[in-house]
Amino acid sequence: MRQKIGFGLNKGALVLKVYSSEDRFMVQQIKDLLESKGIHCFIKNEFAIGGAGDLSPFDCWPEVWVTDNDWKSKAQSLIKDIETQWQQGTEWCCDNCGETNGGGFELCWQCGAQAPVTLPSDK
Repeated sequence: MRQKIGFGLNKGALVLKVYSSEDRFMVQQIKDLLESKGIHCFIKNEFAIGGAGDLSPFDCWPEVWVTDNDWKSKAQSLIKDIETQWQQGTEWCCDNCGETNGGGFELCWQCGAQAPVTLPSDK
């Protein structure tokens, strides 16, 4: 029997880093996106910024980790798609209320729903 450790993981479970940024808001957005798609993940170093100075700033950046190797490629694909969407700034239509939102918005300005992410297999 495997022993349970933090984040609902079994001792010896394989966890993989899929995203890191100095921007905590972006890290939280990525985590929320992955969880909304059914990918179990957690944020590591969420409060480590206080160690900057004693530690390298890069070592203090918050990171998103997935809890299963099977989810790594799907998570990376979602992250790539959302980063492309953020960079391109393309308009999107809210799935919840139908409002058209500018590409700079990650949440619908009318109802607050998250911008949809289209997977390559959905296209």
